[in-house]
Amino acid sequence: MSSEPSYSEFKPLLAQSVGYGVVVGVGFFFAAIMLILTTLQRKFFKFSPASSEEFTSASRSVKPGLVCCGIVSAWTWSATLLQSSTAAYTFGVSGPWWYGVGGTIQVAMFGMVASKVKQNANGAHTFLEIVKIRFGTSAHILFTFYGFLCILLVCGSLLLGGSATVNALTGMNTIAACFLLPIGIAIYVIFGGLRATFICDWSHTIILFIIIYIFTFRAYGTSPAIGSVSRLYDLLEQASIDTPVVGNQGGSYLTMKSNQGLVFGAVTILSGFTGVFCDQGYWQRAIASHPESTTKAYMLGGISWFAVPWAFASCLGLSARALLNNPNFPTYPSPLSPSQTSAGLAAPAAAAVLMGKGGAITVLLVVFMAVTSAASAELIGASSLFSYDIYRTYFRPHATGDEIVRVSHYFICFWAIWMGCWATILSAANIDLGWLFYVQGSILSPAVIPIGLTVSWSKLTKAGVFCGAIGGACLGMLAWMIGCWKLYGQINIPNLAQPYSALCSSLTGLFFSGILTVGVSLLNPADYDFSGTRAIAALEDTNRSDISGDNIPGRVSDAESQKEKTGTSEHELSLKQPVSDVIEVGLEKDEEQHIRSLKKVFRRALMYSSILTVIVVILVPLPMYFSHYIFSKRFYTFWTACSIIWALASGTFCILLPLWESRNEICTILGSAYRSIRGRSSI
Repeated sequence: MSSEPSYSEFKPLLAQSVGYGVVVGVGFFFAAIMLILTTLQRKFFKFSPASSEEFTSASRSVKPGLVCCGIVSAWTWSATLLQSSTAAYTFGVSGPWWYGVGGTIQVAMFGMVASKVKQNANGAHTFLEIVKIRFGTSAHILFTFYGFLCILLVCGSLLLGGSATVNALTGMNTIAACFLLPIGIAIYVIFGGLRATFICDWSHTIILFIIIYIFTFRAYGTSPAIGSVSRLYDLLEQASIDTPVVGNQGGSYLTMKSNQGLVFGAVTILSGFTGVFCDQGYWQRAIASHPESTTKAYMLGGISWFAVPWAFASCLGLSARALLNNPNFPTYPSPLSPSQTSAGLAAPAAAAVLMGKGGAITVLLVVFMAVTSAASAELIGASSLFSYDIYRTYFRPHATGDEIVRVSHYFICFWAIWMGCWATILSAANIDLGWLFYVQGSILSPAVIPIGLTVSWSKLTKAGVFCGAIGGACLGMLAWMIGCWKLYGQINIPNLAQPYSALCSSLTGLFFSGILTVGVSLLNPADYDFSGTRAIAALEDTNRSDISGDNIPGRVSDAESQKEKTGTSEHELSLKQPVSDVIEVGLEKDEEQHIRSLKKVFRRALMYSSILTVIVVILVPLPMYFSHYIFSKRFYTFWTACSIIWALASGTFCILLPLWESRNEICTILGSAYRSIRGRSSI
């Protein structure tokens, strides 16, 4: 006679005051730091966040190191840390690898799209502006729905994962956490705009990698509970005997031959495409970056980000599985319950055993950093969609830059409050981080290919866009329901988020969306030259003096024209029209040269992303999967060493490159501030 397994409550290690202190105190501390930096920028630097172009697109001047750092930080959701650790806890070594693959290749591939944005729509503020110019109002409304739906799902994942961790470690009220987490973020986003989120991303990335290093060296080096890679290997071998994994070779946690892990990888890859291609936050970074370095930034960002889930989850996720029988485990003597596992509590549990209260505070801080950094990108993305694609498009077509900034401020305040409401609604419906992770691809995958082709394929038609996005969604939903019913016996909320249900829906939606989009377009192909999207201009501001002339389209010709005027004689004035024609021809040649250069960038991005995809999807994992290989102790040591080295290299790169690239600007601001302070003191 079998009995139902019993589970224990997750015992909080910290007082509620610590939870409120981190959520409110640390949040407002970072807000204050960002306000100081923004004030320095406003006073001593040529770009002011009072400008709409600076507020929403950072004047399109962000260098690749900072964009790379922003990608790493914005793509490090709470799910990146928690769900990847859950995958390691559940499937073994394959979980962190497949989670990393599921986010890296999309970012690298988006580098191709980013180069096309710079080539075909460099003046755009949102991807919806490109849709509106090319396909009109109906397509614009359709993708506005998908854009806000993506932001809703991402915000839900961020707050549900963050609030669950805060609640588990401190006992802080979940609803209070959902509402308090976005407040400090909204403050510095309102005052600093997109550039402030990049600076915040850099500071958060420093903390993220430092904490990864702390846990790594603690688990593999100094912890009495583990203390070495060899000891962790022995504990995982014992765990394979005590609680073998169904579908893994020999039930082992030390093998890439994991059927569940492979399905998880497929779902993660599909979900990752939707999280990148449908999210305005990634388009915003493509728009903000310098044209010649956009693709470089996305390639570096994808490669650097891979280290985060691989190193973090390989450490904490596998440690959680190995330490289940440790008396200090928060649910000892029981394992984590299914609801605790789905909420992402494997990493907090392992941290509590490895470092006690210090570990609980550390994982609380890193999850908070992940939530705030990614949420800041979503806030600026949501405000851009509203201000440019709803307010300016349908209500105030001639809105000035000042109006756009003001409306963006109002909407950020609204969205910060709505994020808390939305997360509370999801929590009340018993929907958690794991559910949203699996379902995201099911809902958004039909929009991926039409959105990507809008900026990159001249033969795409409006009929193809609608057939792909709507037809793919209908077929994906049908596959979701039928798959859930046939595989699990009934359609309900838990079963809809089962891996095989999500895979049926995501794969069907993406596959048939692509077929319909391309097939219908080829029946009567367009021949779009992108002249309309290239004509999208930067918004005129009432305070244009705050913006560098080098970053404003058309400003170079004005300067040249002025130069001609200042040096002209009366005889030269009679040649004014020919000179103007020469300048115009020169500008056309420059533009052609610029487009040719970006086409080379696109081809390079295609080559790099293809090579990266082949390596991480095929060459590394699949031979080990089909050979049914179980890691030996020596190979597991090598595997772990690779994850540590990758994390060390990525962290060093993300921390130092932005400083080096911006050394002149930093010196300018600090020097101006010093002279200002010295001038006041002398008075």
